[in-house]
Amino acid sequence: MKKTQNQKAWFMVLPVLILVAFSAIIPMMTVVNYSVQDTFGNNEFFWVGLEWFEEVLHSERLHDALWRQILFTVIILAIEIPLGIFMALHMPKKNGLWTSICLVVVALPLLIPWNVVGTIWQIFGRIDIGLLGYTLDQLGISYNYTQDTFDAWFTIIIMDVWHWTSLVLLLSYAGLRSIPDAYYQAAKIDQASRWSVFRYIELPKMKGVLIIAILLRFMDSFMIYTEPFVVTGGGPGNATTFLSIDLVKMAIGQFDLGPAAAFSLIYFLVILLVSWVFYTTMVNMDKENE
Repeated sequence: MKKTQNQKAWFMVLPVLILVAFSAIIPMMTVVNYSVQDTFGNNEFFWVGLEWFEEVLHSERLHDALWRQILFTVIILAIEIPLGIFMALHMPKKNGLWTSICLVVVALPLLIPWNVVGTIWQIFGRIDIGLLGYTLDQLGISYNYTQDTFDAWFTIIIMDVWHWTSLVLLLSYAGLRSIPDAYYQAAKIDQASRWSVFRYIELPKMKGVLIIAILLRFMDSFMIYTEPFVVTGGGPGNATTFLSIDLVKMAIGQFDLGPAAAFSLIYFLVILLVSWVFYTTMVNMDKENE
């Protein structure tokens, strides 16, 4: 007997497709349209082809912002991933009140909105009223994130580590909790060292969640905007002007819609490419584990 195919399920998905079309596809097509056209005002456009893409790709401004963005992302990943794993390894292993309290405390930074995080650290780093700035000043350490490039980078990196290490911790902790006790019992019988347990038992079991953590942190750190904009505004000078801040300055500050649209598409493609690499790696790992 032939099964009757019921296509009514598509009507259940239709609202989602319409919502995605209005919230993602249509705005994307608008950006693509601006990226190949120019205007002198009065809503009159004329075709320029790939001129904006060539201008953006050969722009020293884009290159500088890209290198700053890559440096920031590399530093963030190099700090947060090992730190999150280290903290997860020292979390309580058994269920109980203490475990619940620890999980709630470490998850608190994730509940704070991005603009509030930026405001907190903007005040925290001030020499006159901020605890961090005032303490360093009293210790005789020169610190001013609004005028010194190193201090600005230090503040933004510490702020991001404080805000997002909890995400890596929680994902790593979930991976550790999924390891059966039999593995640890076998390692204890074999008198394996703590490093051997981590290397041969815990780390392989955490590979999947760690790739997810790296992917999420890469995407967020590569698109970071609100926190550094609130704290430093991209300064001092252009020291903390990352790709997102530079894009906003180009689109809103200078109203260069064509170059900004081309800039945003290149930005999007870079993130999409790296995300695809991570996704492919995850799929291949799942196939190897089967």
